[in-house]
Amino acid sequence: MAKTAKKKAARIAFTPIEDRVLIAPAAGEEVTASGIVLPDSAQEKPNRGTVVAAGPGRLGQDGKRLEMPVAPGDEVIFGKYAGNKVEIDGTEYKVLRAEEILARIED
Repeated sequence: MAKTAKKKAARIAFTPIEDRVLIAPAAGEEVTASGIVLPDSAQEKPNRGTVVAAGPGRLGQDGKRLEMPVAPGDEVIFGKYAGNKVEIDGTEYKVLRAEEILARIED
């Protein structure tokens, strides 16, 4: 069964389909090491984030669902240009295919 993103007082329920994953990107650096404040346009976009929701997985050639490699709460690294930006209740997220995730970060 699909894992769904749930937020307090959220107006939109977002459930990814197939092998897609909803990721909340980590915050970018707002201040340099020397103390210079960077505007949004100059901040490097993060390629790291937290899985908020994951689809049920794609169908294999035998017709059975393949298990998703990540679950909500996992910290992941993804390609710089991977996925699509979406805005849900004023918050920006990325939607990626599971294959676009490069690694899962474990503590």
